[in-house]
Amino acid sequence: MIVIDAASPTPPYEQLRAQLARQIQDRSLVVGTRLPPIRRLAADLGLAVNTVGRAYRELEEAGLIETRGRAGSFVSAAGEQAREQARRAARQYAAVIASVGIDPTEAIQIVEAALSQVSSP
Repeated sequence: MIVIDAASPTPPYEQLRAQLARQIQDRSLVVGTRLPPIRRLAADLGLAVNTVGRAYRELEEAGLIETRGRAGSFVSAAGEQAREQARRAARQYAAVIASVGIDPTEAIQIVEAALSQVSSP
């Protein structure tokens, strides 16, 4: 369920984009799910067509959805491919950690430090 808060300082397109992205990432919307047409979703939410269109474009640019012309917009498999790539990298990392004898707790701290460095500007 999508809820747009008109009183929020966050623009409606961003509220919509964030909620759809969250549903895709937590798999409430599974790969292959057809999203509502832009005009229908705009009418249902009381938004302008361009607002919903912008949210869909940003989701498509992020690789979370794909548009198939007149067939509509669908949840993309790209997110699943990225997760599988991360799983492979994690298995490789775990193998290296085991081979050099680093404690699992320290290995997790190493990963957290690396992630914080990547996240920081």
